[in-house]
Amino acid sequence: MSTEQDKVRFSQLTVLLHWVIVLLFIGVYCSMEFRDIFERGTPGRDLMKTAHYWFGLSILLLLLPRLLARFSQHTPPITPPQPHWQHKLAIAVHLAFYALMLMMPLMGWLLMSAEGKELSYFGLQLPALMARDDVWAERLEELHEIGAKAGYGLIFIHVAAALFHHYLLKDDTIKRMMLK
Repeated sequence: MSTEQDKVRFSQLTVLLHWVIVLLFIGVYCSMEFRDIFERGTPGRDLMKTAHYWFGLSILLLLLPRLLARFSQHTPPITPPQPHWQHKLAIAVHLAFYALMLMMPLMGWLLMSAEGKELSYFGLQLPALMARDDVWAERLEELHEIGAKAGYGLIFIHVAAALFHHYLLKDDTIKRMMLK
């Protein structure tokens, strides 16, 4: 039986997956941004790189449950209702996030394969997605870095929009995604 509160919030599973993925995004970006505090070839730097892979692959692993939870359940309306253009823009940003969550880990995995490096996920050896290819490795690294910068932009837009809705429009956008 659903309560009135269930109708104005996303499901607990959707909310939980959202915030776990937020934490994983923080881990992905922090592990790469702060890897330079360690010299190349040191255990600390290797740990940061491994953490980056694990955070990214965890996002990929949680993407399907996230999408199933999000699109198989009721989407609570924003109160008061937003203009049509804002709704369409929000859909576009969310779709871009889902594409980022799919493409970036896959691109990273392809990059590791093209560099001829083995990739494991918490002890599970992952298969190479392609043969070693230095030219493709260079291209994939550039694309992965462009995707990371695009991710910063999406994060900024998403957070700025949430804060705009909460503090200026004073609607319930943020409240719909809070844990009970």
